[in-house]
Amino acid sequence: WESAKHGIMFKTAVSLEETGKTQIIALDKTGTITSGKPQVTDMVPVEGISEEELLSIAYALEKKSEHPLAHAILQKAKEAQVHDNLEIKNFLAVAGNGLSGKIDKETIYGGNQRFIEKYAKIPLSMIKKSEELANQGKTPLFFACDEQLIGIIAVADVIKEDSPQAVKELQNMGIRVVMLTGDNERTAKAIGKQAGVDHVIAGVLPEGKESVIRDLKEKGKVAMVGDGINDAPVLSRADIGIAMGALGSDAAIEAADIVLMDDDPAKIATAMNISRKTLRIVHQNIVFALAIKIACLALGAAGVANMWMAIFADVGVMVLAVLNATRCLSYKD
Repeated sequence: WESAKHGIMFKTAVSLEETGKTQIIALDKTGTITSGKPQVTDMVPVEGISEEELLSIAYALEKKSEHPLAHAILQKAKEAQVHDNLEIKNFLAVAGNGLSGKIDKETIYGGNQRFIEKYAKIPLSMIKKSEELANQGKTPLFFACDEQLIGIIAVADVIKEDSPQAVKELQNMGIRVVMLTGDNERTAKAIGKQAGVDHVIAGVLPEGKESVIRDLKEKGKVAMVGDGINDAPVLSRADIGIAMGALGSDAAIEAADIVLMDDDPAKIATAMNISRKTLRIVHQNIVFALAIKIACLALGAAGVANMWMAIFADVGVMVLAVLNATRCLSYKD
């Protein structure tokens, strides 16, 4: 009941008990550390291509994608009033890499550098520009037409204001904080530095997250925090799965052991503290009850205590245990 007041739902008694034992917490970047609402920050077309042409082609390709970064380009195109007159055929999405499709007889590609390099040559000047953008915590998306690069569109997912403090609170509890993301290493490290996490694991494809969690579990008890439909399997793989309920998909919420009813990362530390306090009170009650019973047995064996004293002592222990347990209701952030 107390956890519900703080917007935290423990699905089972086991999840309440095990959460406080967490040693490593893995945070999915998008929607957990960042807002999950990326925006276009920079447009860098190659010579001979206008920003309007670059955005128009990117819009035609990305409007068929469900990736969060695609929504940023769609929003930018809407703001720029880009005409929806280009039709993509033979659309193909390669998870964690990029997109492709045809406009008339030309093949259009969009995605990360590694994906685009398979189909088009990227000038050194554009590679340097993408590195500069990545160092600023932005994600550079490359676009090519047939074998020619046409430009870069940089997208940034702004870090939540509370994320650095939430990470620090977890670290103060002795928990190692790891950030998982599919972003390139430069962008990931820039975001990780802003958030203050202990370790960044970048370039992780959705299907690769389970492997990462398995490796982390060899080093300690792992909790995973995520919100997307792709996070559902890895939430099940972790010792404790935590779903961000406000932005989370139904699949992630269903797979998780704990659901945070809003997207406040500070609630993660709150959940850990509630679990630890509950366990501490349970242990206190067990030790106290055993101590009283042992004392009664010793006094009874010595002929000091009688049956009625033992009964009253037993009842008293139960009353005190209940009163001690009500301390769980007084938890404060």
